[in-house]
Amino acid sequence: MPLGLGRRKKASPLVENEEAEPIRAGLNVPGLDGLDGGRVGLGEGAAHEGLPPPPTSLRPRLIFHTQLAHGSPTGRIEGFSNVRELYAKIGEAFGIPPTEVMFCTLNTHKVDMDKLLGGQIGLEDFIFAHVKGQKKEVEVFKGEDALGLTITDNGAGYAFIKRIREGSIIHQIQVINVGDMIESINGQILIGCRHYEVAKMLKELPKGKTFFLKLVEPLKAFDMISQRSGSRSGSSQLGTGRGTLRLRSKGPATVEELPSAFEEKAIEKVDDLLESYMGIRDSELAATMVELGKDKKNPDEFAEALDETLGDFAFPDEFVFDVWGAIGDAKVGRV
Repeated sequence: MPLGLGRRKKASPLVENEEAEPIRAGLNVPGLDGLDGGRVGLGEGAAHEGLPPPPTSLRPRLIFHTQLAHGSPTGRIEGFSNVRELYAKIGEAFGIPPTEVMFCTLNTHKVDMDKLLGGQIGLEDFIFAHVKGQKKEVEVFKGEDALGLTITDNGAGYAFIKRIREGSIIHQIQVINVGDMIESINGQILIGCRHYEVAKMLKELPKGKTFFLKLVEPLKAFDMISQRSGSRSGSSQLGTGRGTLRLRSKGPATVEELPSAFEEKAIEKVDDLLESYMGIRDSELAATMVELGKDKKNPDEFAEALDETLGDFAFPDEFVFDVWGAIGDAKVGRV
C-alpha cells in the first residue's frame, strides 16, 4: 500500500475541547448551496409524493453538535429522521440509554420552554439533551376545576409540564416545576401517552379530592438549581434561513419554504386555542390544523378533514369552529 493512503480513523462522537456554543463550521450540508441556515423538521408523513428518493450519496449530510444539559463533552450526531432516532443518536454519543433523554432544548442548557425542540431544528442550532434526574411523588388537592398546567410531550413517549399558570393550584406547590415529566397519576403509568391524553386525564380528576403525581425532574447543572422560570411559552421561530429542511419518518429529506406571515399568525392563534381548550401547546399540531383548513370553503369541510386526519384528538365542535374562525381571521389580517 502506498504511503499516506491508509484507512482513515473514524472520528469520535465526542469532541472534548469544543465549548457549549452553537457551532456553525461543523455543519456539512453538500448539495444545499443557497440555503442559508434553514431548519430541520422532525414531522410525520411522506414527502413529495410520486418522486423517488434521491440516491443516498446525494442526500444532505447534516452534522449537529450536542451536549447533555447538566454538563458533558460536546458530541456530534447525524443520520436521524425523527425524534426517537435523535434520542438514540444522543444515547450513542454519550453512552446512555435513549430512554434517559426527557427532552431537548436548542442553544441553551436551561429548562427554557421557548427553546424546546419540537418538529424542526435549525441547521445552526446546538442541541442540549435533558436527562432524567430526581424522582418525586406529590399529593395534590384539586380545589378548582383547573390545575393551571399546560402539558406537552417529547414525541417519544414522555409527557411533561410546559407551563404553570401563576396563582394556580400547581403554582402553589413549590416542588412541581416546568420540565417535570409526569410518570404516573394515582398509580396509572403514563409512559407512552400523548400530551392530550395526560391533559384529559388531569382535567377529568374529580374536584374536591386529592390525587397523587409521580414526577421526574430533569438533571440540572449547578446554575439551574432552584430555578422555577421558563413557565412562559413562546412562538419564536428557530433558525434564520429562507427554507426548511424537513426530515420525515417516511421518505427523504425535503427543502420547503418557511411558513408565510398568514400561516405564522394562524399557527400562533391555534396554539393558543389548543392551550385554552385542551391544556396542551403543540405548534406542529397547530401547523397541521392550519394546513388542513387554509383551503377549505366552510367549517363543515374543515371539521371533516380534522376528523379524518386527527380523529384521535376528539376535538369538541366549539373548538373546531373557533379554529376555523382563527384561520379565517389570519387570512384577512384580523389577528
